[in-house]
Amino acid sequence: MQVASERALVLAAHTDDEFGCAGAIVRLVEAGVRVRYIAVSRCEESVPAGFERDVLEHECRRCTEKLGIRPEDVSVWRYPVRKFPAVRQEILEEFVKVAREYRPELVLLPSSDDTHQDHKTVYEEGFRAFKFATLLGYELPQNLISFSNSAFVALSDSHVERKIEALNEYRSQAFRTYAAGDFIRSLAQVRGVQASSRYAEAYEAVRLVLR
Repeated sequence: MQVASERALVLAAHTDDEFGCAGAIVRLVEAGVRVRYIAVSRCEESVPAGFERDVLEHECRRCTEKLGIRPEDVSVWRYPVRKFPAVRQEILEEFVKVAREYRPELVLLPSSDDTHQDHKTVYEEGFRAFKFATLLGYELPQNLISFSNSAFVALSDSHVERKIEALNEYRSQAFRTYAAGDFIRSLAQVRGVQASSRYAEAYEAVRLVLR
């Protein structure tokens, strides 16, 4: 993957939101880019019956490790799910701290079209905190009415397989239709057709900074 950055950051509202950008993570790591990952909530209130309340954090850490992110570069915060708008200033201040300390050149975050209130907050406050960087909004189809797929990351068969294998760590979320391997592969095929590639992920080009 030809990238002009040495430091990338993934902003996820919830553990498992890397469904939208796991392929790009694999390619960035392959290219030698340091990737940090932040999940703002571990979604304890949304854990299905029969699982421990902290299961999503453990699943997230296994998933991101399989994607190639170093364990020390993974942060899972504990903001309450579905209540981000009420604490948006706190989230912004945490993002600003990361921006000053890490200064990522590329940030993957939810798209501006995402209708989930938590994802929308992460997009808006992420834009404010990291507006000096290239910003790409990833696709989470379950939350979209429309989507500006103005940028693509080409993926190979092995990238897609690694993505599916890593996301399979979310055993507590296996009931979700968008978590199914067949869906992940078929969406990658659609985006691949649009990008003239075998597979691809689509992104909203929120901000492009060329250095």
